[in-house]
Amino acid sequence: MQRGGQLGLILACVAATALAAPQARPKPRITILTTGGTIASRAGAPMQPGAALIAAIPQLAEHADISVEEIVRVGSSRMTPSHWLSLSKRIDALFREEPSLPGVVVTHGTDTLEETAFFLNLTVRDRRPVVLTGSMRASDEVSADGPANLLNAVRTAASKEAAGRGVLVVLNESITAARDVWKTHNRRVDTFRSPELGLLGYIDPDGVVFYRSPARPHTSKSEFDVSELDALPNVVLVADYAGFDGTLMDGVIARRPAGLVVAGFAGGRLSEGGRHVVRQAAAAGIPVVVSSRVPGGRIVGEAVSGLPAVVARDLSPHKARILLMLALTRTRQLEDIQRIFDTY
Repeated sequence: MQRGGQLGLILACVAATALAAPQARPKPRITILTTGGTIASRAGAPMQPGAALIAAIPQLAEHADISVEEIVRVGSSRMTPSHWLSLSKRIDALFREEPSLPGVVVTHGTDTLEETAFFLNLTVRDRRPVVLTGSMRASDEVSADGPANLLNAVRTAASKEAAGRGVLVVLNESITAARDVWKTHNRRVDTFRSPELGLLGYIDPDGVVFYRSPARPHTSKSEFDVSELDALPNVVLVADYAGFDGTLMDGVIARRPAGLVVAGFAGGRLSEGGRHVVRQAAAAGIPVVVSSRVPGGRIVGEAVSGLPAVVARDLSPHKARILLMLALTRTRQLEDIQRIFDTY
C-alpha cells in the first residue's frame, strides 16, 4: 500500500474510534442560593459565607456546574416574611433570565425550612424544581450531614423527573413535598417527614427516584403573585390550651392585625377562651382561620360550627398562617378564603 493510502487508512480509523467513543454529556448548571443555618455553621465560629460552603464540597462539580449567591446569612429562627419575598423574587428572576437553567437549590436552617418551602411552593411562578436543603449537624461535627444533603439536593434539582412536582425538601436521602413536610425532631437527621402522605421519592447512589407527585396546585399553577409586593399582610398565630383566657388576646385584636390563625386541639376543637378569640376577632373584621396543633387528621366544618371562621383542613398552624397571608393579598371574604384553603 502506498504511503498516502496508509495515512488515509490511519486517519479513517482515528475518526471512527472518536465517533464510537462515548461523548461526555454536558453537566447541567445549577444555582445555589444560601441563607445560613446549621449547614453553614461551625462551633464557636461565624457562619460560613455561601461561597465557602460550596467550595467545601468539591464533589458538587461532578454533577453540575455550580453558581452560588448568598441571599442572607442567618439562623432560620430569624427568617422573616421579607426574606421569603426576596427568595421568591430572586428565584423567579433566575428562571426568567436563564431559560435553560434546570433548577435552583436553597440552603436553609431547619427551624423554619418547612415554612419557607411552603411559601415558595405557592409563589414561585415556574415548574422547574426548587429544592430546599439543610443539615441537623454543624459542618465540623462528626458525621456532618450537610455535604451529603447539599449534594443530593443538587442531584435532585438537576433531575428532569423533578420538574412539575412543586418545591421539594431534600434531607437524609429523602424527597418530601413542601406542603406536606414537618420537622419532627430536634436532632435526628431523619427529622423531615411527611407523616400523613409519605415521601415523594429517594436519592439513591444510581439516581433520583420519584414515586408520586403532589396533587394540590403549586408554583406555575398557583394563583398568588408576589412580584409587586414589598411586604405581606400581618397575620398573628395564637395557640389554644386548656383553660385559655381568651381576653388575653383583646389587646392584640385591638391592634387590628390583617388576619388571625388559632391553633386548636385535635380536629380544630377550641376551648371557650379560643371561641371567644374567634368571635372577638370576627367582630373587629379580622379573618380567622382555625387549625390543629395535632399533625394528623383533617379539620371538618363542624369543628367551628356557629363560629365565623375558616378551617385549615390538614395544614399545620404555621403553614395555615402563610396561606392566610397570601389569601389576604386577594380577598378578605371568608367564603373566598375557605375556597383557597380547600384548594391549596
